[in-house]
Amino acid sequence: MKVLLIKDVQGTGKAGEVKDVKDGYGKNFLIGKGLALHATNDVLAKYRAEQKRKKAKEALELKEAEELAEKLNATKLTVKHKIGANGHLIGSVTNKEIAEELKEQFSIDIDKKNLSLDKKIKSEGTFNVDCKLGYAVHATLEIIIIGE
Repeated sequence: MKVLLIKDVQGTGKAGEVKDVKDGYGKNFLIGKGLALHATNDVLAKYRAEQKRKKAKEALELKEAEELAEKLNATKLTVKHKIGANGHLIGSVTNKEIAEELKEQFSIDIDKKNLSLDKKIKSEGTFNVDCKLGYAVHATLEIIIIGE
């Protein structure tokens, strides 16, 4: 019996492989537990079409991430923050604040979890923030902190 493995099965093969297995093992264990499908021409065609669709979607998302990275690398974000009597900021500039300002000023929506600061921003000046955009694409956003 030929089966198309949906998930990795130790001792049998990896997901996406077509394997020839014994009837009982294929029907009762692999297909019964949802680890494989009976490898008919229809099932194989659907699987290949699904894989092609996934690759196209990933390529599109990668292209969008690279375009966003170029845009972020060229962007200089200005953030206004309250300043105390000693010249230091009251509190610090957070990822959330940076994400909100980015959305407000440039209509770029990035989750605050994808912004990483080397250290807390507690003074005025220019700082760089690493932005993780997925698919191993990173961008560096330049932030200018101005006291109010």
